Amino acid sequence: MTSQRTFKGEAPPIPIKVKRLRGDNPLPRYETEGSSGMDLRASLEEEKVILPGEYELIPTGIAISMPRGLEAQVRPRSGLAFRHGIGLLNSPGTIDSDYRGEIGVILINFGKEPFVVKNGDRVAQLVFSKVVEVRVQEVQELDETIRGEGGFGHTGKD
Repeated sequence: MTSQRTFKGEAPPIPIKVKRLRGDNPLPRYETEGSSGMDLRASLEEEKVILPGEYELIPTGIAISMPRGLEAQVRPRSGLAFRHGIGLLNSPGTIDSDYRGEIGVILINFGKEPFVVKNGDRVAQLVFSKVVEVRVQEVQELDETIRGEGGFGHTGKD
């Protein structure tokens, strides 16, 4: 399947430029018709072993360019989490529209066994999202709500 999907009545996909920095792994693409994320693959010259409780920066061998107003989020793969206890240390990782360096994935082994990462392994997902720019305005008072200053897990209702 190609990464160019169209949805009836919707605008065409936004083009994202991808520069291959090394290797010949497949470029990110949607694996199924309903996928939200594109798989990112490890670009390694030799295998990396991640011991339980340890983490490693895994290079992907690609850099991207996207229009301002978008961000790319690097997210964990549920299969790696469920089968091996592998997650991302900073999840989701944010790639800003002005970043042109290599995408790296910080894998962490929450599992009980060493985890081996090989060249070409799917290690994370790349999800694109719109970004809203805001203007910060300092004020003396905020508008009141029912919830008010209720903290975590508090909605203001019993």
